[in-house]
Amino acid sequence: MNTVRAGAALPAAEDNNNGDNIGGNTAPRPVDGLSQPERGWAMLVIILGLIVAVLDGTIVNLALPGIARELNASPSQSIWVVNAYQIATLVMLLPLASLGDLVGYRRVYLVGMAVFTLSSLAATFANSLGTLIAARAFQGLGAAGIMSVNAALVRLTYPSSQLGKGMAINSLVVATSSVAGPSVAAAILSVASWPWLFAINVPLGIVTFALGMKALPFNRVAPAAGLRFSPVDVALNVLMFSLVFLGADRLGVREGAVQGAGGSQASAWAILLAGVAVGFVYLRRQRKLAVPLFPIDLLRIPVFALSMGTSVAAFCAQMLAYIALPFLLLDVYGRSHIEAGLLITAWPLAIVVMAPIAGKLIGRYPDGLLGGIGLGLLATGLALLAALPAHPGNADIAWRMALCGLGFGLFQSPNNHTIVTSPPAHRSGAASGMLGTARLTGQTLGAVVLAGVFSVWSPHGGHGPVVALVLAASFAAVAAVFSTLRLRTTSHGG
Repeated sequence: MNTVRAGAALPAAEDNNNGDNIGGNTAPRPVDGLSQPERGWAMLVIILGLIVAVLDGTIVNLALPGIARELNASPSQSIWVVNAYQIATLVMLLPLASLGDLVGYRRVYLVGMAVFTLSSLAATFANSLGTLIAARAFQGLGAAGIMSVNAALVRLTYPSSQLGKGMAINSLVVATSSVAGPSVAAAILSVASWPWLFAINVPLGIVTFALGMKALPFNRVAPAAGLRFSPVDVALNVLMFSLVFLGADRLGVREGAVQGAGGSQASAWAILLAGVAVGFVYLRRQRKLAVPLFPIDLLRIPVFALSMGTSVAAFCAQMLAYIALPFLLLDVYGRSHIEAGLLITAWPLAIVVMAPIAGKLIGRYPDGLLGGIGLGLLATGLALLAALPAHPGNADIAWRMALCGLGFGLFQSPNNHTIVTSPPAHRSGAASGMLGTARLTGQTLGAVVLAGVFSVWSPHGGHGPVVALVLAASFAAVAAVFSTLRLRTTSHGG
């Protein structure tokens, strides 16, 4: 068969309180969240999985030179140790989120954790670059299983009155884990070799899987009538996102460095355009489906669509700033690498401070208002960074970074709350998958825009980074507009 279909009724084996060990589609749980201490155990499992999945996106970067030397690979070949993970995660977020709606979120999460743990073991003992890249691709597949249903599980874990707290914890974990990769890698590599970057995942994965078997909640509603898991749709989704990622990657801007130029630009744009063409065919096909893999049905909900636009624009602004700032600090203001790193750290530290505050404000004030204020602060901070004087002190830079982080932290949790809660419960998986998709889409867009900026203005002369920060402030301002427009909607969570 080419598709798996779910009707309104569940199989008898999953429609009782004795589902299989990995979890089915219904369960003996309270209607509105878990009670304590079950909620705490479930959230611990969710947090542990999110930490390893997000960390492993960047933890290998610092070890790439050593991996290349030991496995006799070139730098251009070794970058696929990173790319394989990121592409596999990106292309499978929506398919696995849809599968979570169909067969159960805890099942997808636990299988994802098992795949992640086993592939980490394979990466630990990899003796060739090809083997390591393959293991990393399977790691990315496992991470997609974890991240695709993460927010849906949070929605099942917390009662609706406290869901803001759960989303704030989620945002905090993502923010800290996404910037902690290099630091964690440096600590491990100071006492051990690069295989230990993967080996530490194995015991952590086993513990998380074992706890998850007992603690994670089951789905509480039947999947939507007409929901299908079609290999053709999955293939189109994989092809679209792969081409867009590869095109953006070949434009030459990644992780604060400029790679390649000139002749590769034409092929990069060709790959990007091919991704857009596949996307056109894919989305036309999705429009005909009652419950599409790419959740066009959710984008018809005004507050959901505005929240997605808010997220894409905000992460685009963040990516523009994150890549441009090292050039500004190192080349224009003459800071050392250590000084630049410490100054930029003020941004994620401010997110850590603001995230729990934002979580407490959810429910007291409209999400659209909180997001609009936060993104206004982000836009102001970015504009002030672009307008730094010729010889700024460290304090001048740090408080502007902190302002950006406070704004981003105030926006993220309320925005995620709206994305997760505005769709109906039986589409929680699709909404959860769109969270990660919006983040990665915004970051990819930011990389593409920055490639265009650096092709006109040099990243090393000062003009390029300043233009990038001005554009980042503009994207943040657009995101603020999207967020405040939600106040005019009558949908939930606006």
